Amino acid sequence: MEKNNGRKLNIEQTEERLQKLIARFGVCSRRAAEELIQQGRVSVNGKTVTTLGVKVRAGKDIIAVDGRLLAQKPEPIYLLLNKPSGYICSASDERGRRTVLDL
Repeated sequence: MEKNNGRKLNIEQTEERLQKLIARFGVCSRRAAEELIQQGRVSVNGKTVTTLGVKVRAGKDIIAVDGRLLAQKPEPIYLLLNKPSGYICSASDERGRRTVLDL
């Protein structure tokens, strides 16, 4: 869900430009996505798209680049850790001390 002017919007209902969505999914940059579209390498709901500015819905429309369906990158997960004493903030330690990764 995204917020727009204080209202919650379902991500499936919001439309955005196809090249922006391709870039957001991590396939390539927006400029490179424009080139893919113009080369006819992108399809929406089974139809090849060659014009820029086409609006799509991320959760509703089926988008493929070079025949591969787009899969949205998962949202990052942020964790907060209050490090207990006796542990060091490192992934490894040559002296054998306990690290936060041992928790």
